[in-house]
Amino acid sequence: MDAYELLTRNADEVITEDEVEALAADPDGARAYVGYEPSGVLHLGHMLTANKLIDLQEVGMDVVVLLADVHAYLNGKGTFEEIRETAERMREQFLAYGLDPDTTEFVYGSQFQLDEEYVLDLHELELSTTLNRAQRAMAELQSGETAKVSHVVYPLMQALDIEYLDLDLAVGGMDQRKVHMLHREEIEDLGYEARPCLHTPIIADLGSGVGKMSSSTGVTISMEDTREEIERKVNDAFCPPTRDPDPDEVGNERENPVLELFQYHVFPRFESVVVERPEKYGGDLTYDAYEDLASDLESGELHPADAKGALAEYLDRLIEPGREKMTVG
Repeated sequence: MDAYELLTRNADEVITEDEVEALAADPDGARAYVGYEPSGVLHLGHMLTANKLIDLQEVGMDVVVLLADVHAYLNGKGTFEEIRETAERMREQFLAYGLDPDTTEFVYGSQFQLDEEYVLDLHELELSTTLNRAQRAMAELQSGETAKVSHVVYPLMQALDIEYLDLDLAVGGMDQRKVHMLHREEIEDLGYEARPCLHTPIIADLGSGVGKMSSSTGVTISMEDTREEIERKVNDAFCPPTRDPDPDEVGNERENPVLELFQYHVFPRFESVVVERPEKYGGDLTYDAYEDLASDLESGELHPADAKGALAEYLDRLIEPGREKMTVG
């Protein structure tokens, strides 16, 4: 796999392909980032973008992880002291999960977002960005929550962070797309250069396959989970025995989260996957590629219960180092 293929593996969107191809031609020492709001324990949503950061490190790029304490404060996630305690635990968990400590830089937002130059640039963005444009970029609010001024400032800061962290590439889930596009549309008016972006997929809700997996609205898997909790959650996950021949009858927005977790979490981190089965059911199966496992599951060759057993095993292997870090801490 060449540098461009590894850079863009499992990405839903590349903005733009020409810019990222140029970056892939000379990736050594280039800087990429993801920003995380320190609002809780690491879960599979964080780990999906972390997998992409690991890909970038493999091609020679340096990684910046923004521990966005000011953003978390603006989003009502606690005092700065509480938020920084959470951020420090997240830092340890990211390293335990597999980020290379030699090429990973962790930065608190408060290290630069309170400086005069940054604040003045933020005010410039506020002057040049319409309220409607900022509202389109801000995160969806919880049901019943009232929008505050801080919610509108939040995406403007994200757009500006990309410049102040001296980055060559911005990475985020598809839910960050509007913020990244705001950056590309507005940042040049401040005299700065717009950066390319990579967007990773959003995993479907574990239980239903509809909507996105979220620690606030549904079931997710985190680095706090024991092996038994992982097994229970995976066993309860939506996973049809075969592909629905007529998805329009049940709504074509329903995804298979078990397959998504194999594709985006397991196969990028393991060279092969062994599905253990009793001999009377055909014995163990070994898969070197996600596509082969997906084909067998959707054809009925691989039973969902066997696939879920393997998924729980490999997710536990990925999560165990971070879980141990939390126990020691």
